[in-house]
Amino acid sequence: MSGQPYAVPVPKGYRVGPWEVREPLASGAFATVYAGRFVDEADPALPRRAALKFLPTGTHTPRGLRHLRELAEREVELLRRLRTPRLIRMYDTLTVDDPDHPELDGATVLVLERAEGSLDAVLEQTPQPDSGPALLAQICEGLHQLHGAGWMHGDLKPANVLLTKDGSVRLADFNLAAELEGTHAYAPAFATPDYTAPEILRPEIDERGTRVRPSADVWAFGVLAHVVLTGSFPLPGGSTEARCDAAIRYARGTEELRLSPELPDAWRDIVQDCLAPTHQERAAHDTATLLRRVEQAAGVARSARLPRMRPRFWQRHPALTAALATVLLATTGTAGAGYLYVNQDDVVPVYAALPTESAPKGPDGEPVYNYHRCPEDHVCFFSEYNGNGDMCSWRGDDADWHSGEETCMWAADAPVRSIFNNIADERKKHDVTYFRGADFEPLGADRRRPAQRSGCTAVNSMGNVAGRAAPQSHRLVDSCSSKSVLWTILSLFG
Repeated sequence: MSGQPYAVPVPKGYRVGPWEVREPLASGAFATVYAGRFVDEADPALPRRAALKFLPTGTHTPRGLRHLRELAEREVELLRRLRTPRLIRMYDTLTVDDPDHPELDGATVLVLERAEGSLDAVLEQTPQPDSGPALLAQICEGLHQLHGAGWMHGDLKPANVLLTKDGSVRLADFNLAAELEGTHAYAPAFATPDYTAPEILRPEIDERGTRVRPSADVWAFGVLAHVVLTGSFPLPGGSTEARCDAAIRYARGTEELRLSPELPDAWRDIVQDCLAPTHQERAAHDTATLLRRVEQAAGVARSARLPRMRPRFWQRHPALTAALATVLLATTGTAGAGYLYVNQDDVVPVYAALPTESAPKGPDGEPVYNYHRCPEDHVCFFSEYNGNGDMCSWRGDDADWHSGEETCMWAADAPVRSIFNNIADERKKHDVTYFRGADFEPLGADRRRPAQRSGCTAVNSMGNVAGRAAPQSHRLVDSCSSKSVLWTILSLFG
């Protein structure tokens, strides 16, 4: 971002609430995003790092204040009301109270989940990335989650697709999002032209804004898919203005769509349907049907396996179950091997970057992601990387995975490879901590660790777990941060 003007310039080290502003991450026409460091050690409920999005909504900014407030309110309302695995998470909203800095006074600050980068940055470094099909499947999943909740994004483009540390997608930047009123919504009269549907490139505007439909997001997805898979736009023109003129001519029937010959055959019909010239033609391809086609083209298969397996043989033979559990615990490895993947600061598993050798792959060799199987307001454990394999899910604590009404018998024979904590973050206890022993007891190497647990996963986190942890119980806690490490260490010698 060096040399670029900032919509909201904020000096490094500036304090807003419990956060300290660090380096700038991104800037657009209406907001600037900075890295944030949490400096209030007394509150363990928030992460140590976040993204701080500054929107100049205060009384001293020279911009159209009413308009900017409306943009901020749209994003805040959506993120407060919706919580899905594919949307960036909002932790808090703050208002700057600083009359000595009139350019900041009154600004709205959104405290957001910190991503590692954007799809825009990926495409800038690597046009047509190998991970493109898998990323497009997650982007389509995010659109489907939005539309299913009665909202449309309104500004889908690479810069608004963020990637987390484990490589999974988060949709972001909902300034132009709109809640549907039946089949329509009303949005501000602007978006990114290269990704804007022809019918709203030169829209009629009334006091409520531009009348838009979900099919506009479908058009944007079609353009995005073409860009990701071919490195080029689907309509001719050496400038944005020329491509917009071509889109309008295409909608009128005087210009043809010119899909790149580099577009894979499996995606050609999908992109063609997304880029149908009229809303009526596009409306036949909603995100529910589109998602199934995209997942198939990307090699992402949905599992038909039930989320929970009921106990049968294992309940009838508890002695055999206990014997197998004993053998398993005796072969889970040494303390050193078992905890190389544990962050020593907060005892939270370090989610590995996407495994290259042992992660499940689709027919085209791309990684397959199946975290979406995890039901809303549940925590899910998977037997394979990237949310694949067998899955067990719960809404609360379980003192013994191998007995009781809800069981997870595959964990008696295999370690947990990936986790998705999809618990609703409005719950007081929304992080999940897990243990090798039943009844939340440590076993083996866990006994020598301060927290005495196999690991802990914060709310709305998903990723792969290294090592061979084989949990047998889990419980929900207020926060993964350990406030009693010193007490625990002393107790080991007591």
